Parts: sequence; C-alpha cells; structure tokens
Amino acid sequence: MRTQASLSSIGRLLAGESDDPFSLLGPHEIRSEQSTAMAVRAFLPKAERAWVLHAGHQTSSPMRRIHPAGIFEAICPCDASHEQFRYQLRIDTTDGSHMTQHDPYSFAPLLTDFDLYLLGEGRHLDLHHRLGAQPRTIDGVSGINFAVWAPNARTVSVIGDFNQWDGRQHPMRKHVPSGVWELFIPDLRPGVKYKFAVRQQHGGIVEKADPFAFASEVPPRSASIVADIDAYQWQDSDWLERRRHWDYLHQPISIYEVHMGSWKIDPNAEHGWKNYRDLAHEMVAYCNEMGFTHIELMPVTEHPFTGSWGYQSTGYFASTSRYGSPEDFMYFVDHCHQHGIGVILDWVPAHFPKDDHGLRRFDGTALFEHEDPRQGEHPDWGTLIFNYGRNEVRNFLLSSARFWLEKYHIDGLRVDAVASMLYLDYSRQPGEWIPNRHGGRENLEAIEFLKEFNEVVHRDYPGVVTFAEESTAWPGVSRPVFNGGLGFSMKWNMGWMNDSLRYMHRDPVHRKFHHDEMTFSLIYAFNENFVLPLSHDEVVHGKHSLIGQMPGDLWQQFANLRLLYSFMWTHPGKKLLFMGSELAQWHEWNHDAQIQWELLQFDNHRGLQKMIGDLNRLYTSEPALFELDFEKEGFDWIDCMNRDASVLAWERKSSSGETMIVACSFTPTVHKHYSIGVHEESRYTEVFNSDSHFYGGSNVGNGGDIEARPGVAQGRPWSLSVTLPPLGLIVLKRQS
Repeated sequence: MRTQASLSSIGRLLAGESDDPFSLLGPHEIRSEQSTAMAVRAFLPKAERAWVLHAGHQTSSPMRRIHPAGIFEAICPCDASHEQFRYQLRIDTTDGSHMTQHDPYSFAPLLTDFDLYLLGEGRHLDLHHRLGAQPRTIDGVSGINFAVWAPNARTVSVIGDFNQWDGRQHPMRKHVPSGVWELFIPDLRPGVKYKFAVRQQHGGIVEKADPFAFASEVPPRSASIVADIDAYQWQDSDWLERRRHWDYLHQPISIYEVHMGSWKIDPNAEHGWKNYRDLAHEMVAYCNEMGFTHIELMPVTEHPFTGSWGYQSTGYFASTSRYGSPEDFMYFVDHCHQHGIGVILDWVPAHFPKDDHGLRRFDGTALFEHEDPRQGEHPDWGTLIFNYGRNEVRNFLLSSARFWLEKYHIDGLRVDAVASMLYLDYSRQPGEWIPNRHGGRENLEAIEFLKEFNEVVHRDYPGVVTFAEESTAWPGVSRPVFNGGLGFSMKWNMGWMNDSLRYMHRDPVHRKFHHDEMTFSLIYAFNENFVLPLSHDEVVHGKHSLIGQMPGDLWQQFANLRLLYSFMWTHPGKKLLFMGSELAQWHEWNHDAQIQWELLQFDNHRGLQKMIGDLNRLYTSEPALFELDFEKEGFDWIDCMNRDASVLAWERKSSSGETMIVACSFTPTVHKHYSIGVHEESRYTEVFNSDSHFYGGSNVGNGGDIEARPGVAQGRPWSLSVTLPPLGLIVLKRQS
C-alpha cells in the first residue's frame, strides 16, 4: 500500500506547524503483494530538479515536484533485505548550482527512551552529551545532532547560516511526552551558526539560542555556534591525579579573583580584550610570582551584557567568546595546571536575564522560571529565578556544573548569591513572596538542589572544591549533607569582611571603642570552613578602592592597608583578593578599563605588591598559618582585651606543634617593650613585619631573635618583650 503525502500534511509543513516532519519527509516504505519500494520526499525550495542517488551512486531515481513550494518525491526500488535504505539527494538549484547532500529525514533519532526518561526524572547528569548541538557520525555519515527541550512549543526548527535562517527547511521531530525536539543534519561541520526557531502556542515564532550551546557569537550578536570540544589535547594529567588526593581543608588556598576582560587590555584589539591564551601566559606567570595558589574567574559563561560581569548568563555551557574559542579557554586552564595554579569559576544558578534569545519563556511558557513573579523574579537585579522544583531544570543546572568540571577540568565552583536562593522572601516586602508548603520562608526546592549539587560534585570529582557566597547565618553551609548541612566545601566569610572593613574605615583614635569588630569573627570562626574575601564587591558602586577606604594621610592609608592585608593573611581561613587590590589601585574597579599597572612606578605601590607576594609565600610555607584553619586547636588568643591600645595578639599552631605568634597595633603609636605571654622558655624570630621599609613602612621592628623571659603576661608564665610598629603587624616564629 502506498503512503500518500496528503495536502494537509504538506500544508502544515509549509506553514511551519508540523511537530512530526518525518511523517511526510524522508523515506516511507510502500508494500504490495509483489514488491517493496520507497517513497522518498524532500522539501527543496531552491531546487529546479532533484534526484535520489542510491548507495554507491550507481543508480538514481528522478524526483518529481508534487507541490509548487518545493516538495519533491521519488519512488525508489528497495530490496526488503536491506535494513537501512541509504541514499543522497542530488539537487540542481534555480541559480544554476549543483549539490549533493544526505537527507536529514532519513536518519533515526539518536536520543533513547532511557535518555528521555532520565531527563524527566532529573537524573540525566550527562545531559550535555545528548542535548544541544552534538557532532555525530552515523553509518559513516558525519553531521550534527540537534536536540532541545521545549515541551510546550507547537513546532521547533533548526535555523542557521547553512539554511539561510529559513525555519521551513529543518523542522524537528518532537519526542512525546518528554517535549524534546531532535534532528540530525548530515554534512554539517563545527563552526556553523544556528538557533532554534520556536513557534509558541499563540503562533508567534521566537528565535532562541541553544541552552546547551558550547560556543556563541561575540555579543551583542547572539547566535549559537556548533563546536567540537573534544578535540583539545590536555596535558594536565599529573595535576588531575594529584588533585584527586588533595586534602584542601588542610592546605593553603590563596585566591586571586580576576575579571578576564579588564585585568590587562590589548590596545590593538577590538574592545581591548586579550585572548585566553595570552592571558594564560601573563596571568600564570604573575600569580606564580605573587605566590597565589588559585585564580578565581568572575563568570566566563556566555552573557549578553558585558556590564553584568558575567553574573547574568545566557550560556551555561559556553565560555564567553569575548576572549576566544572553547579550545582557547581549555588552553588557559591547562596552562594554569601545568604551572601549579588551580582554577575556580564563579557559577550562577541563582538567576538568569530576560533577554529574548535566552531562557526566558523559552517555549512560550515559564519553562525554566516560575510563572508567578513573586517566585520567579529578582526585584533587585531584574532577572528571573530558576524553578528548582522542576526535574528538567535541576537536570539542566547539574549538567552545567558537571560540564565545567569534566570538559574544562575546573578545580572549583563558587556559587554566587546563595542567600537569594535559600530564602523566598529575599529582598522582598510582606505580600511580595509566597511561603513554602509549611508556611515558612525557606526555599525548600533550592535547598534540595544545592545539596544535590554538592553531593554530585564531591562524589564524582574528588578534590574539586565548592564555595558558597552566602551572607546570612544559615547553619551548616559548609557541612556535609549527611550531617545536615548544604554540603559546600567552604563559605565566604562576609561577616569578617564587613566587620574588618568597617573597623579599618575608622580613624585610629576611635578604634578602641569598636575593638570587638576585630575579635567577633573568632567567636564563630570554626562553625564553618571560611574563606576571607576582599572581593570585587568591595571596590565598586561608590565604595571606592580599598586604599581609598583607608583613613589618614597617604602614609597612614598605605600602612592601614598593609595592616588589613596582614591581619587577613594571619587570621584563620583561606584567602581571596580581587585583582588591583594588591597594587593599592586608587580607582574603583571599572570593567571597561585595565587595572592601574602604571602605579608600580611608585615605591609605595610597588612595596605593597611585594608584601602580598611575601605574605603568600609565608602563608603557603608555614603549616601553622593554614593547616588548622577550620579547627579551634589551631588558634589561641594571647591578648584580645587591650582595646585602649587597639592591640591584638594571637597564636597560630599546626598539628605537629609548630607555633607562630601574631601581634598588631591598629594605631600609629609605636609600642616598645610590649609583653606577649608564652607558655615556656623559648626563642622566636620575627619572620614578617608589615612596617618593613621593603613594603614602604617606617622599618620599626625587632630585627633578629627574641628570647622568652620569666614573667607572667596574659596569664602565661613566660613573656616576650617586643616592639609593635605603628599601624603594623608582626609575625614571630618559634625556633626552640
């Protein structure tokens, strides 16, 4: 019986309203009692004539036009013993050109029922291997398999520069009930630009970028680009093997936070952006010189608005094309690893922008977001909130996290805006939010997502670190899920940052009235695994640069900043410093301008930079300063009550008993013969002094060894008599 091409099916196809183009196009078996044949149909709007070329091109069948819009059909003899009917289309176009191509509608779908089942369950953690634009070879034919989740769309087509952005030419097949649309387009190669033309329920068509795209055009252009991200040859196997066994809680971590577009600018490049590869060599050499252990990159996921700094992403699987190709970014990470530098990415599952080509109302409905703006919009940022209760959305985000760890070998993910995820009433007034099913303010679905995220990362990628930027007192952020926590490796200590900066802003004469601002953090320092951050957030939006926030004349400003950094590096917790702060940059950070490298011609700026390098080297070489960062056994107050002198002294210890004493004065007063109590007869050497003339200080210090003498100080039977420099901090290492 012959399968007829009905006028209604042709009409739906030409109108762009067919959700199953395979029912009309491609090969269709025709059976009779005597024989079997194939009716091959194709939509070839630019064809003058066409033929079906049979396998091997030994024979062909002419196609006849069965609709004036360009629907062609050929009846081809077929041996019933052949499991696959393989052919190509030969086309003579109306402009006189000739082409031979495989027929997309002759290939069976590649997604399996199991793939679609796992997606619906939210448990397809390798979804980035299946959806999007995947290079494939089928029966020796190479091409690209396109797949996208849009369950409420009427139709979806692949459009691109290969079909003149004509949505009629490559309509996709819908998998029911999953709502995934799929089409294999043979003969395509990586590098082509594409989008999905999504016909929504009201009939309008929106051109959407691929949510799973591996590459995109440079904004403001927004097409996705097919990319083969498996071709790069990695050279970091030794690093990855060491990382598997890395005990990061007891190792030094000093992070240099970077915005790639404004670290250094190429004056000869459009927009001034350097390539990932150039940045790799310059930035790694700099971080090695400065002693940083990790680079943290502000989001490199593709984002339409440069001024969002990457925190409003539309491409959760694409490194931004501003700085080069996916292979270029792989080179950056690889080069970091080969030279001993870890790479942390800022990753933003908290919200996404409303750009029409992005995730917003992707298939005409609130697919990735909530429909109700009381749940689905961030009033502060004008962005949309993911619907964490939807399996497919959680699957999308978990696949994104795994993607960066798997394909780009990333060493850590810092999750931005965690507080906004945890609380339904975040930055909302009464009546502007919807309570959870128990009547509370906690976002139960987001909490479960964060727990699953951390469990998956730590289970599948040993040695990878997750960080939470969380600004509230939510308990157990960096505690394992099995102990009732959220499961992050570490949490940014926003309380320490706020208290320390507030204190340092004050004129030294008033600091004695606010002494607790510098001691309060030790009350809770071991409740979480903390990172001490002085991040980009502290040098934008009218806050001034860090040096500009320090009080006093020029000398005092630099002394205060050296003191703040020294306090941070000797306080329990891992370290994070934003680029430019190590130079004492005067300008607020501007994403359109590079940091003020020219300041290094001045001694005080160059001295501060040298001090950061020396602090990093001291910190990473002395277990007493990092090994027990998260355990109370690694810290003892010696003197935390001398508010009148604004002096603090404490002890840092390692698990093997190594001891270092830190003492500092937060006023411009020199304290000679200051007594610091120790437990026994011992000898200490001054190994760091923030007031050193090498750093631009006044060089007041203790030069050499200090012997403990009998005499009670701070309740201890022995004491050291030291000189505390003005607005300075010293570190003493026990020698015997």
